[in-house]
Amino acid sequence: MMRRVLLVDDDAAVREALSQTLELADYQPTTAGSFVAAKDHISREFPGVIISDIRMPGRDGFHLLSYAREVDPDLPVVLLTGEGDIPMAVDAMGKGAFDFLEKPCAASDLLEVLERAFATRSQVLEQRAAKSELERGDPAARLLFGLSPQAEALRERVRTVAPTGAEVLVTGPPGSGISKVAEVVHLMSPAGQGPFVKRTASSLSPDDLAESCEDAAGGSLFLDEVSAMPHATQFAALEIIEHGPGGRIIAGTTADLSALSSEGRFNADLFYRLDVMRVRIPSLAERPDDIPVIFRHYVAQAAEQAGIVAPEISSEHLASLMASDWPGNARSLMSAAMRFVLGMPEEVAQATDLGLSEQMARVERSLLIAALGRHNGKASDAAKALKLPRKTFYDKLARYQIRAEDYRR
Repeated sequence: MMRRVLLVDDDAAVREALSQTLELADYQPTTAGSFVAAKDHISREFPGVIISDIRMPGRDGFHLLSYAREVDPDLPVVLLTGEGDIPMAVDAMGKGAFDFLEKPCAASDLLEVLERAFATRSQVLEQRAAKSELERGDPAARLLFGLSPQAEALRERVRTVAPTGAEVLVTGPPGSGISKVAEVVHLMSPAGQGPFVKRTASSLSPDDLAESCEDAAGGSLFLDEVSAMPHATQFAALEIIEHGPGGRIIAGTTADLSALSSEGRFNADLFYRLDVMRVRIPSLAERPDDIPVIFRHYVAQAAEQAGIVAPEISSEHLASLMASDWPGNARSLMSAAMRFVLGMPEEVAQATDLGLSEQMARVERSLLIAALGRHNGKASDAAKALKLPRKTFYDKLARYQIRAEDYRR
């Protein structure tokens, strides 16, 4: 989000000084000397914060606050007060002002208030954009998260590819959600009401592939990591596609199939048949602006799964997430969200040297222990809270060597 500030003060010297402070802190100030000059900049879509003096000729800061709240009740307005105006400013807080600052205000105080205001505004605009996407009503909007141009391009590509019925190749870095995108393609296709059959390509024999195609008749067959498909099965897949498989084939890979086929390590004819329609998933490193949206979603999901209230996410924490490369992409971000919900900051550092499966195992073990602790060691209640069959729950306890009785009070 652009860090814009609408600065309203009738004193030109104050406007100039505050503008310089804002620019040095990488904000984009727009200045106005009166309410009349400022009002045209105030809109529901304004991607920033308003700072206004209280005492101005004509319509003052209270009038501006009232107007801004009519336009958008969630638009943060910070009021600047003189020494004698503090009681008025406190009253304004009750009328919806975000905060107030006494003039002359220290740069550190101003920037601290703005940081909080921008975090609030950012979350509001993210939620509105996400709601707008959801209102479109299609699986791409509901299941593929992010507000960046790259995320929107991904959704639009899925919407374009899905109705064609042609073979689809979904590519992306590890952990980017290839199978999820494949399922969205299926759901948005004419065969969306049919079965969605997922198979690991590396373990498929020609007979297994033929049987899987029968299972997917009238729906879609997703071949996960098709680059690892045995050569004999690749030839069988090419023949099946040429004769019509009875269901749509969607292949997924993290590898460069073009390079593999050029090197003779993947059947080139099969590559060209699968690559009729390609959907590429961008990495999180390519779209860091989506990280807060996706992380908030995973935090809410993890909190619901754990049966606890989702903790507040600070702007500093989100900034640190956005500064990370996330080579594991959405999967590692989901793991981080689980650790965050469970309050395991020490495990974040420890997990950096672990693979994804080890990280997920740690998180799963912690969820089991947390559920047992909340339910006084009663395994049946804990299993119900985690929405797990009792046998599955007990199997997991055995795998992680957890004894339910250790958590009875």
